[in-house]
Amino acid sequence: MIFLESLFTFKAAAFISSFITLLALINPIQKIFVINSLQGQLNDKELRYISIKSSLTAFIILMIFLFLGNVIFSYIFRIQLYSFRVMCGFVLVYSGWVALQKGVLIDIGKDVRIQDIASVPIAIPMIAGPGTITATVTFPVQYGSLVTVLAVFAALSVNLIIMLYAKNIGKVLIKLNVMSAFVRIIGLIIATIGIQMIFDGGIEFLKMHGLIKLL
Repeated sequence: MIFLESLFTFKAAAFISSFITLLALINPIQKIFVINSLQGQLNDKELRYISIKSSLTAFIILMIFLFLGNVIFSYIFRIQLYSFRVMCGFVLVYSGWVALQKGVLIDIGKDVRIQDIASVPIAIPMIAGPGTITATVTFPVQYGSLVTVLAVFAALSVNLIIMLYAKNIGKVLIKLNVMSAFVRIIGLIIATIGIQMIFDGGIEFLKMHGLIKLL
C-alpha cells in the first residue's frame, strides 16, 4: 500500500512537472494574439477550424517524435536536432518581422489556404516547436512514456481552450486599445525567440563538432 501511494505521488509529481514545462514551451498566451491577428482575414468558423486543426496536427507531430524521434532524426532523414532548431528559428523570425511591420502575426496571402496556415506556422513551430519536440523526445526517459503522453495531451488541451476563447479575450484588449501594441510586442518576442533558436542551434553544432569546448 505504501509502495502504491509513493508510486502515485511520484507519477503525479512527474506529470505536473512535465505538464508545466510543456505548457511554458507551447506558450498559450502567444496564441491569443495569433488568433486575434487573423480576425480581419478569417471568419469565426475558420478560426475555430485553425485552432482545432493546429492542435491536432501538433499532437500528432509530438506523438510521432515521442516514439520515433531518434529514428526520424538519425536514420530516416539523417539530420541533427540543431539543424531543425535553426530552421524553425528562421520561421519564427519571419513571423515576428511580419508582426512588427504589419501589426498582424500571420499575413495570409490570396493563394494561401487556411489548412496550410494551421500546419505552418501555427502547429509547427508555434505549438510543436524545437523546444517542445526536444522535451517530448527526452521526457520519456525521465518521466516515462505514459506520463509524457498525458502531459502533452493536457498542455495541448489548455492551449486549445485558450485559442478557442482568444477572440473573447481579444475583445477586452481591443476595448483597452492595447491590441495593436501587444501584437507588435509579441511579434518582437517571437522574432527574438527565433534568433535565440538559431544561436542555440549554432552553438550546439559547434559543440558537437568540437569547435568550442563543452561547458
